[in-house]
Amino acid sequence: MAKKITAGKKGENTRKGQKKEIGGAIVAIVTPFKDGKLDEKALKNLIDWNIKAGTHCIVPCGTTGESATLSHEEHMRVVEVTVETVKGRVPVIAGTGSNSTTETVMLTKHAKNAGADAALVITPYYNKPSQEGLYRHFMAVADECRFPMVLYNVPGRTSVNMLPETVARCAKNRYVIGIKEATGSLRQVTDVIRLCPKNFIVLSGDDFTAFPIMTIGGRGVISVASNVVPKEMAAMVNAFKKGNLIRARQLNLKLFPLFDALFYETNPVPAKTALAMMGKIPTDEVRLPLAPMSEANTKKLRGILQGLKLVK
Repeated sequence: MAKKITAGKKGENTRKGQKKEIGGAIVAIVTPFKDGKLDEKALKNLIDWNIKAGTHCIVPCGTTGESATLSHEEHMRVVEVTVETVKGRVPVIAGTGSNSTTETVMLTKHAKNAGADAALVITPYYNKPSQEGLYRHFMAVADECRFPMVLYNVPGRTSVNMLPETVARCAKNRYVIGIKEATGSLRQVTDVIRLCPKNFIVLSGDDFTAFPIMTIGGRGVISVASNVVPKEMAAMVNAFKKGNLIRARQLNLKLFPLFDALFYETNPVPAKTALAMMGKIPTDEVRLPLAPMSEANTKKLRGILQGLKLVK
């Protein structure tokens, strides 16, 4: 289990307001659609399945949840449904980031009022802010919302890389409790861990780096694969935390082809395709500008799923 975050003495770098432990195998859950609308029943079923399988935390409205194409009303409803369905069984880290600081504040305040445990806040995309702009953005959100926040650094999606020095600067704020690091760079992640407080939570933002990042001090992964293999991802992280590195390594190698397959096309297209094949959601529907998975890649994905005995 991840170390519990508690408030320290005055003057210490504390993680303010965090009540539940955050770490482990954390699912960035897909947002099921049916005929263009949110499928609340399918979302509730996915959440229950994940929790029963051992998933440690739920992230609604992340990149995998197609947050960029959700209306504000839909975004808020997904967070509300998630909190209502989870019922306190595991932490809920609601995706609330935007390329607008004002919009980010609005969505973060909603997540706080809805009962989420923390917010996942992406670096502003398209704007390409400077490191100073990134710092001021996150400080504005922290100061206005006063709610535990996990930064999200994914340059492949945003065209801006939040440098370790900037992360460490943000980590001095007690409401900034951690980061989802999706650069794929162990050098960068190592620098983040080295420069930030000991109780700062560093999470892999990619399944393929989950195991190596845990070996250098990471606390787990915000995972796409946990949508498809929640039990196995939880087992890998649990084995690592118990010191059974051989078992964790075996599971990592077993699942590695799936990690690759879930990015044959833009996430979450393959994840939704896999879930539909497995009968976990009624349809693999995604929203434009995403398109259904190609026939060739669907065939390849089915082969990977068959190898893991997830479909016939």
